[in-house]
Amino acid sequence: MSSRWLIKPVPDEDIVKKLQDEINAPKALAQILVQRDITDFESAKKFFRPQLSELHDPYLMKDMDKAVQRIKTAIENQENIMVYGDYDVDGTTSVALMYGFIKSIYSNVTYYIPDRYLEGYGISKTGIDYAADNGINLIVALDCGVKAVEKVDYANELNVDFVICDHHLPGDTLPKAVAVLDPKRKDCEYPYKGLSGCGVGFKLIQALAKEFDISDQELFTYLDLVAVSIAADIVPINGENRILAHYGLEIINTKPRLGLKMLIPNEIAGHINISRIVFSVAPKINAAGRIKHATDAVKLLMAENELTARAYMSEINSLNTQRKDLDAEITDSALNQIIENNEEDKYSTVVYNPNWHKGVIGIVASRLTEVYYRPTVVFTKGEDGYLVASARSVREFDVHEALSECSELLDRFGGHMYAAGLTMNEVNLPNFKRKFEQIVKRNILQTQRTPTVEIDTELSFSEITPKFVRILKQFQPFGPGNMTPQFITRDVKSGGHERQMGREKEHLKLNVFQPGVRQVFTAIGFGFGDLFKRVKNEPFDMVFTIEENIWQGKSHLQLNIKDIRFKD
Repeated sequence: MSSRWLIKPVPDEDIVKKLQDEINAPKALAQILVQRDITDFESAKKFFRPQLSELHDPYLMKDMDKAVQRIKTAIENQENIMVYGDYDVDGTTSVALMYGFIKSIYSNVTYYIPDRYLEGYGISKTGIDYAADNGINLIVALDCGVKAVEKVDYANELNVDFVICDHHLPGDTLPKAVAVLDPKRKDCEYPYKGLSGCGVGFKLIQALAKEFDISDQELFTYLDLVAVSIAADIVPINGENRILAHYGLEIINTKPRLGLKMLIPNEIAGHINISRIVFSVAPKINAAGRIKHATDAVKLLMAENELTARAYMSEINSLNTQRKDLDAEITDSALNQIIENNEEDKYSTVVYNPNWHKGVIGIVASRLTEVYYRPTVVFTKGEDGYLVASARSVREFDVHEALSECSELLDRFGGHMYAAGLTMNEVNLPNFKRKFEQIVKRNILQTQRTPTVEIDTELSFSEITPKFVRILKQFQPFGPGNMTPQFITRDVKSGGHERQMGREKEHLKLNVFQPGVRQVFTAIGFGFGDLFKRVKNEPFDMVFTIEENIWQGKSHLQLNIKDIRFKD
């Protein structure tokens, strides 16, 4: 599938030159900094040298004083506390963080994670009943709860209090909890709105640490969990998140907790970045909740005994293998369904099989979107007989808005612009499929049906010097709000050593150079194996990122090909 190349506008040359001189950086990197609103020495210093002292005062968050006071009262009165969290990575890291911190100062604390299949997402009546039946007076909920108005009302009837730590957009009415910590509350003046659920949890333990005279040194040991949540939940990596991620990654790479050490493949230990968490660590943590129960992930993250940790890791590896197998099997089945139904040229994808595993349909929806670049909904049958689905979208198309136009056919739905979940009576499936296709066809632009490759700036291979790479490395951590810079180099030629890689020979590896430029670089292109013969004989323009490749414990510079265009 051909892509649309979008080169970012060149910023004001005077501002770029001034910044280039002030920080002694190559022009291309100064230009990218200005594109990212880093325009002077002070803002560059904050960007390159994030400081823990610049974390915001947690008491700037609405209801923080109430949350701290309620937890303090519970501890003073020897009440039972339950930490409650969602079953994804943000939820499980949040639970490990909050439970671990409270447990370090108080013994009457337990934790609870809802069963994905029996209870579903968020605060459940079953969880509240569990608390009431076990004499628990206070629930600290993380990464969920901001919309749980009826559930919190139910808890109040049972004399179970709630402190909610969430980062999702609230509804029109807030739950009647003792405290609702959420920087996205309209009446919350907290300076940074992009925290993960675990990040909001960290702000609470930051405030509790002040109250209980816990040292910063001890408090900051929890930043590894915050960094994992930031990576996995794909929140912006700017502002306060950049500080939290920077120091969390430092812990992961120097002194990781036992559970994370087990989760990290040996070949990249000590070289963990946001991308490696997303692709190597997070899927394993998620596998527990997708296939069985997320409690195993929490137990691993909190493990202090190596024998115990290995047992949980073995279970999680087994679940992750099952997840991979299900993912591949269901993706193949869904792709075949599209072909059998002659739906390759439609504007949307809607597929259904009652036997597909509910825990992986979100992953499958993402994979189908990669193959057929269009809004996608993958249905299976839930335990209650209703259909459940995950929806995924493409750049700039609001799938949540499209679903809202089908709301009369749905039992319920929720999510955001690019990802959503829904449930529906099976009898409505044909009408939904027809209407969703009509809505997408009517609203989607042609440009939205073509994958976009964003390019930061043009670069000659002669500019890729050791100094350039050293400064570029300090742009990390990368992620939304600070994406890995993508460069374009023109008139590239193969320097030999071309070979196809992968089980299906789907990947490409070669040396590349520019005529008249001395440097030769190793480049790898995932999914570009079909260009193997052509790159040998024709010059091409290449979009790429510059990355560190770890092989057998050693680091090598490598260009990661994002797209190739030949001259004709």
